[in-house]
Amino acid sequence: MSISIQTQDFNLADEVAALEQDNAADGAVVTFTGRVRNQNLGLEVSGLYLEHYPGMTEKSLEKILETARGRWDIGRVRVIHRIGQLDLGEQIVFVGVTSKHRRDAFAAAEFIMDYLKIQAPFWKKELTEQGEKWLDARQSDTAKAQQWDR
Repeated sequence: MSISIQTQDFNLADEVAALEQDNAADGAVVTFTGRVRNQNLGLEVSGLYLEHYPGMTEKSLEKILETARGRWDIGRVRVIHRIGQLDLGEQIVFVGVTSKHRRDAFAAAEFIMDYLKIQAPFWKKELTEQGEKWLDARQSDTAKAQQWDR
């Protein structure tokens, strides 16, 4: 398991290569990359600012990854989440999971992303046409994550 909270961008190809390097046991590699988009909730967005709670954020992510490892037969896991000022199109988050078979890798990656959105202490401020706006957790994100509890 590898977790990074960072201001600098990451290289998707390098991250995939690291998951695959010397890993003949796993036949599946699933990745997700989240990017800053130009609209949200009907407003034009020009950028995003992210903050986190150092120490607590990493512990929260570790718990999410440990839960995923307990539910699915997964190999390597890598999570990167950026903080600071991000412009349109920039990468925000990376989740990479390897496993022997695709089903476990897909499920674990989706679970990690769903829980990251509601449990990890990150705060997002959007820069919109109406000014700056701190975002609350979406009810739809909470509902999506709760589906894993069934």
